[in-house]
Amino acid sequence: MKNKKSLVIVLLTVLLLIAGGLSSVKNHQTYAASDTRVVKDNSGKKVTIPKKVKRVADLWHANNPILLMVGGENDLVATTKLIQNNKLLTRLYPKVKKQAVPFNGESVNTEELIAQKPDVVISSDPAQIETIRKAGLPVVNSMFQDFKGLKKTVTLTGKIVGGKANKQAAAYNNQLSDDIYEVGNRTKMAGTPSVLHIVNKTDLTKVDGRKTIVDQWIKTAGGKNAIKSKGNMISVSAEEIIKANPDIIIVGNTTSKAALKALKKDSRFKSLKAVKNKKVYGNPTGIFQWDRYSAEEDLQLWWAASKIHPEEMKDVNLTNKTKNFYMAFFNHKFTTKQVHQILNGEVIK
Repeated sequence: MKNKKSLVIVLLTVLLLIAGGLSSVKNHQTYAASDTRVVKDNSGKKVTIPKKVKRVADLWHANNPILLMVGGENDLVATTKLIQNNKLLTRLYPKVKKQAVPFNGESVNTEELIAQKPDVVISSDPAQIETIRKAGLPVVNSMFQDFKGLKKTVTLTGKIVGGKANKQAAAYNNQLSDDIYEVGNRTKMAGTPSVLHIVNKTDLTKVDGRKTIVDQWIKTAGGKNAIKSKGNMISVSAEEIIKANPDIIIVGNTTSKAALKALKKDSRFKSLKAVKNKKVYGNPTGIFQWDRYSAEEDLQLWWAASKIHPEEMKDVNLTNKTKNFYMAFFNHKFTTKQVHQILNGEVIK
């Protein structure tokens, strides 16, 4: 009798395991080999995805505007909390507000992500990618640190969406290449003022060092990074900033007026050359922050060059250039007032 009970328990356990396995399978979409294709992500890994992608989970904040730029709004099924809190982006792309948010900026809710049945997940964090891959979902790494990488990311995102997205991606990359050349050509003989890029006015010692996208647009715009340390959003000592004594300071997520005020109020930095000469500027924010891994890096080049080398850029109409960019790549017509707000570092809601 005891053996029979043991046998029943074993059989029930096996059945439960089978049922659990079937339930798990239901969370993942399977495709015949003829219905799939392979894309190579920015880490060089080949990832198999459906020929026709219909559901994209984009878990990197900065990649969401790129996905939208190439026409992926209708494919987006999961995004990030930062993107859903972006009032301008969600006003222009209202469907984003309705999508799931399995990533809060710190951790991924794998169950919620699986529930969206994405054909592909886009991410930038290796640890996050490994977790998602173990969950059985196809995931690509779209992270980059320079303009070459940005172009690879735009191409990759276009390939994922497919169809007309490839043409839009190519158009963007062509313009970015042209603008990198033109801005660099305008500023190459004009000297190289030192430029400090501060992440935001809340912490004036959190900066962007070398080997970053910030470092690259500073160089392309005709400057040199005042910080010698490498890395994105790194903390440095006040002494290092004082020793660097930059010619120009650019502060993210704020206006020029507020940035200058914050530095003047800080006894450590009020005597810096850039502060005394009032060469402190708040960095523009449009659909995303122009300075950080954005499709708007193209505009950042022109804006930064206009601050670093105003004489060489005085014939450039930044207002028109900005309007034309958003019309061409985001199909949105901003008013002159709105463009001036963006250029001044104000956030449009």
